[in-house]
Amino acid sequence: MKKFLISDKGTFYKANLHSHSTVSDGELTPLRIKELYQKNGYSIVAFTDHNRFVTHNDLTDSSFLALNGVENAADESGKGWFNRCCDICFIALNSDRRIHPFQNENNVIGDGEKSPFETEYTSECVNMMIKKGVENGFFVTYNHPTWSLENYPRYMSYSGMHAMEIFNTSSFIDGYNEYNPDIYDDMLRGGKKLFCIATDDNHNRAPGTCHWDSFGGFTMIKSPSLKYEDITGALLKGDFYSSRGPVINELWIDTDDGSVNIRCEKAKKIVCTRGGRRLRAIYAKEEGKEYLTGAKISVNRDDIYLRITVFDENGLTADTNAYFVKNMGIDFESPDLFVE
Repeated sequence: MKKFLISDKGTFYKANLHSHSTVSDGELTPLRIKELYQKNGYSIVAFTDHNRFVTHNDLTDSSFLALNGVENAADESGKGWFNRCCDICFIALNSDRRIHPFQNENNVIGDGEKSPFETEYTSECVNMMIKKGVENGFFVTYNHPTWSLENYPRYMSYSGMHAMEIFNTSSFIDGYNEYNPDIYDDMLRGGKKLFCIATDDNHNRAPGTCHWDSFGGFTMIKSPSLKYEDITGALLKGDFYSSRGPVINELWIDTDDGSVNIRCEKAKKIVCTRGGRRLRAIYAKEEGKEYLTGAKISVNRDDIYLRITVFDENGLTADTNAYFVKNMGIDFESPDLFVE
């Protein structure tokens, strides 16, 4: 029996879940961002300007969805470019949301108002930010840990976010190694259960090439429609994958033989990462093929979790979320269990 890890119902919509406009430090207006992203095949942009939660429902139409969000930081001070920080994006789960995620009973921060909440660079403060965001109806993501100079003890002290950025275009093109599968695995192996997304974090600052930090990392969301709550519902369920180019078409468990199966387009290599050291790499060349269009991968009860990365001929990647073995519904006592 097939148990789909990414829903087999609905349509994939291409999304940028982290962007900056003229509302904060971006160079393009929200309308111009919409126009550029639509021309490049995107259906969704989350507007996550710094500190100010601003709604952009006026940009939404039948072919484009504006998600309303904000990015807030807990930042060290007095060290200039040596400052460490933790940046968190909050995307409202409901289009009617008009209040900043850090609101409280005595301080209602309205649409477009800057949060007066004073953050500090401590794990306690970051976890409080995450908690408030989740409680107040936001999808919460942990951003660009390499650019932020975050280390293992620091990011392992955070909890409760929905996802982390496995790729961030803006930081990557600035020279940071902001493709972060190792940090994602650190978190997973440390017991955290969260998704991964790829984003642009675009500011569009380069003269003469206004979209230079756009269209690098994206998230493909499988949803029954482009309606706001359908898309955010798909985010909460994990019905998406992250990519820098490669396309994943299907992902499912065969509960009868205990395998995970993926269907994709023109892969040169497919890698399965597990909770331990039992990784699996499949190469098109070794299969006697120019390209792979899928793979069948065994699951062991001791794997803890697994996630799959698809590599294209240019070395660009598409990453699935991590899936935990104990939730897969596989009968490990079955004599028909698939063994590699």
